[in-house]
Amino acid sequence: MTKVITYGTFDLLHEGHYRLLKRAKELGDYLIVGVTTEAYDKARGKLNVVDSLVTRIENVKKTGFADEIIVEESVGQKVNDIRKYQIDIFTVGSDWVGVFDYLQDYCRVVYLERTKNISSTMLREQNSPIHRVGIIGTGRIAERFIPEAKLVSGVSTQGVYNPHRESAERFARKWEINAYEDVEKFYDAIDLVYIASPHETHYGYIKAALEHGKHVLCEKPMVLQKAQAEELYASAREKQLVLMEGIKTAYCPGFHKLLGIACSGTIGSIRNVEACFTKLEQTGRRELTDRAYGGSFTELGSYVMLPVLKLFGKDYEDIRFDSICDEKGLDLFTKVSLRYPAGIATATCGLGVKSEGRLLVAGTKGYIVAEAPWWKTSYFEVHYEDPGRVEKYSETFLGDGLRYEISDFLSLINGNGDRAFQLTQGESIGLAGMMERFLEKRVVDTERLFRDGQTEV
Repeated sequence: MTKVITYGTFDLLHEGHYRLLKRAKELGDYLIVGVTTEAYDKARGKLNVVDSLVTRIENVKKTGFADEIIVEESVGQKVNDIRKYQIDIFTVGSDWVGVFDYLQDYCRVVYLERTKNISSTMLREQNSPIHRVGIIGTGRIAERFIPEAKLVSGVSTQGVYNPHRESAERFARKWEINAYEDVEKFYDAIDLVYIASPHETHYGYIKAALEHGKHVLCEKPMVLQKAQAEELYASAREKQLVLMEGIKTAYCPGFHKLLGIACSGTIGSIRNVEACFTKLEQTGRRELTDRAYGGSFTELGSYVMLPVLKLFGKDYEDIRFDSICDEKGLDLFTKVSLRYPAGIATATCGLGVKSEGRLLVAGTKGYIVAEAPWWKTSYFEVHYEDPGRVEKYSETFLGDGLRYEISDFLSLINGNGDRAFQLTQGESIGLAGMMERFLEKRVVDTERLFRDGQTEV
């Protein structure tokens, strides 16, 4: 008798789970299914699990494919289970290719092709809250989205759209999803849209997605003009759809904790915020070649402006941009200085100049400091006048952090989101206004740069 074993959360059991269990059963004579506990799911970074362990076990049982069901509750259990049950074949979906190759020392490992299409008819019949996601864009951030999305229960990545057919097909083959050349067929196949295309295309894609009745999660900067942001949010409200800007820092637990302490009065009244994020980008990348929409502020400005907006708000009295540019007028390093009624702030970002990246929040009783990479907030300290008094805080930051914004996006769609510390619509509109002012100034400065032959503006 050939024994097969597979594992999974099997939350909100859907067609993809059903097909995987069916194919697993076909591999042998006896199928053992390991269902993960809530604690183990949390430990391995899976968010938003809806069904209880009992419900998930019952749903697996109802498929009729499992000869035996066990509970997976710890790392390293798979090896012990394979030995204990004398397993011949270990199998999981192909989205885990390579991860479990180490088990080949104990049994045969088979990766089963994932289900590309989740039927909307089946979901309706089940009254299931599974949402089918479509991706627009095939760049680096889109590559990070798919492995993060699979760790958020309630979403299934259905397909990708890119007007450049070869890019879409290459991306789809890698991630085993569908590539759509016809944008109407793309919208027909999905419920939610994740936009990860170049900055200047966001407005058009968001508008079209809302017109097709789809909820939208868009990468930062969402748009580059204040009026566009106001228009799109108004349209989403009118259509009762969720539109959310994806700045991952805004949704991560450590950043929430930092904001909570800063706003609690622990360090007194906040008087100064300083945020810096720099990285040395490779030459030839879009960020350093696109004269109209590239540069450090459009790429990283959303991150460094986030804590300023969260702690001081969007109603500043004065704002100033100072940049170091390349020979084409593209900003390699930008410092934004803001004055508020009760404080000042500086936000610094760079793609061609490296600086110490940290977040500093200064108050009348003490200060908070988070060292780089503070935009993936996992550790920060609170300091006081007494140098011997230092309070240290830590929080887990999982993976690339996109799972946090995806989870919050789903919460908003399902009507139970708490926007207390996340990015509000007003803050998103404020960011768009800052982007607009910066780009307007860059046009003027670039003209002067070429006229005077300078490299600093």
